Amino acid sequence: MSNKLKIAIIGCGGIANGKHMPSLSRQSDAEMVAFCDIIEERAQEAADKYGAEGAAVYTDFRELLATGGFDIVHVCTPNDSHSEITVAALEAGNHVMCEKPMAKTTAQAQEMLDAARRTGKKLSIAYQNRFRSDSEYLKGMCESGELGDIYYGKAIALRRRAVPTWGVFLDEEKQGGGPLIDIGTHALDLTLWLMDNYKPRMVVGSTFHKLGQRKNAANAFGPWDPEQFKVEDSAFGFITMENGATISLESSWALNVSEFGEAKTLLAGTEGGADMKDGLRINGERAGRLFETKVDLSSGGVAFYSGSAETEADREARLWLEAVREDKDPVVLPEQALVVTQILEAVYESARTGRAVYFDGSSDNE
Repeated sequence: MSNKLKIAIIGCGGIANGKHMPSLSRQSDAEMVAFCDIIEERAQEAADKYGAEGAAVYTDFRELLATGGFDIVHVCTPNDSHSEITVAALEAGNHVMCEKPMAKTTAQAQEMLDAARRTGKKLSIAYQNRFRSDSEYLKGMCESGELGDIYYGKAIALRRRAVPTWGVFLDEEKQGGGPLIDIGTHALDLTLWLMDNYKPRMVVGSTFHKLGQRKNAANAFGPWDPEQFKVEDSAFGFITMENGATISLESSWALNVSEFGEAKTLLAGTEGGADMKDGLRINGERAGRLFETKVDLSSGGVAFYSGSAETEADREARLWLEAVREDKDPVVLPEQALVVTQILEAVYESARTGRAVYFDGSSDNE
């Protein structure tokens, strides 16, 4: 009898095929035994390619959960269904890995966290950029105090022209927003995690829908349809934390900038700084002189299992399964992901109202 962890995949679209299923297929201690998608052919194709022998196919996640026969559920659906499916999967007795962002709204994310606590099952959110070699190296530096007290961070998720024109990315109802909730969420998660600071005090935000209204615009993924482009094309936030630290958040799918980067961070502390502008760079002061060092991450520091380097997706999958098997906390805690969603929601609210959003319940009129 196999002692492999059994996994069900709900949502067999782009992110499941691009990350979840390939990385899980490379884990020797797990197997995918059930697949669900509203398009049956898509679920069947996933089962044929990645499923264990006899893998089941469903078009209704409720039927999948009722049938059971697995330990873990991966939720890879549009943002508006993350909470409903995750809560149901937890209540059915499964551990859950949910794609980012945690949910479309803070209230939905809170329901997910409450369900995880109520059921005692593990819940993690797929912020895979934490598992990059540069991210892990910088996290070690931050934890050892080499940057000192980190009081400024910049979360960067800027694309010049790379609007996703497939799926539901441009659908505000299903996604909850555009680049801010899609890629800005990665940069913000990375920055908060490195700073180890999850207590926001105030947020001011701006969103823009300037370039999305253009027809036949130059775009890496082909022209978008302005009639379908219902979300912002860029968004920016300014966040102050309870301890006074400040974070600048920049996100765009389409912005006229010559310098851009995705899921990057810049940190400034009392003892030094770091950024991911061109590889991982560390700066500081030593013996009365300023210095800047580029970290060579081409070798060493990563455990290899088959002679080849793990991708961040593979590392994410391995450590997630390890957390379930060994009954320990996952790398991405739901409490942390909830704060990311709170801040994203506050940026949208501030942009809509023209007012600062305070997390203690006060307002900028007081």
